[in-house]
Amino acid sequence: MEFVLYLVLGACAGVLAGLFGVGGGLIIVPALVFSFTAHGFSPDVLTQMAVGTSLATIIFTSINSILEHHRRGAVRWRVFAWMTVGILVGSALGALTASKIQGPVLQKIIGTFAILVSIQMALGLQPKGGRDLPGRFGLGVAGGLVGWASAIFGIGGGSLTVPFLSWRGVSMQQAVATSSACGLPIAIAGAISFIVVGWHNAKLPELSLGFVYLPALLGIAVTSMFFARIGARLAHRLPAKVLKRLFALLLFSVGLSFLI
Repeated sequence: MEFVLYLVLGACAGVLAGLFGVGGGLIIVPALVFSFTAHGFSPDVLTQMAVGTSLATIIFTSINSILEHHRRGAVRWRVFAWMTVGILVGSALGALTASKIQGPVLQKIIGTFAILVSIQMALGLQPKGGRDLPGRFGLGVAGGLVGWASAIFGIGGGSLTVPFLSWRGVSMQQAVATSSACGLPIAIAGAISFIVVGWHNAKLPELSLGFVYLPALLGIAVTSMFFARIGARLAHRLPAKVLKRLFALLLFSVGLSFLI
């Protein structure tokens, strides 16, 4: 029954990710926190496990997205390369940071982030472009900050990378495509880091690989890869503004529940 729950969660996360162009982590992390709490996992590790498992699932869901964007020639690979240098360092530091934060405090941080993203989506707030992209060092620093924050929140970084690239004059299509590419090193570096920092934790449940819970990883990965394509197709048929506002309401509710 537990594995069926993760299959359903993966399907929902995949559809939502395809519909709204945001990482499934915004849905996966809160759902896993509630699931792990219901299964009696230790409060000291369950939030870190939710974040680490979410990052591991993004490895699988991001591959199809990258291939599709690359096929359309929309990925700025030079930007991706220099941001990845910072992402790898930042993700490792983010996982280390998250491991040092108490579970309830980390939940409040994630809840606050979810509320901020919901407000941004509901109001359609986007930075104005016009500035040139920074050089290699600037892209590396930006990647480091995105990787650090993404590892703490358990997301692929789209909520941070897309606004940054748009602010720096990159077209929205290329910003989304490049952000999708950046999600893969964020997920890989973050997941490996959460495995390492949680490896010797005595409070982990069985079938855990560090702070990654393998049954949840398998169940979510299996369905999210398939349903992300369905979500992407639906995104071209349904009214985007209404969908974004509904999803924003969902995120706001989730964030509020974490805070209270």
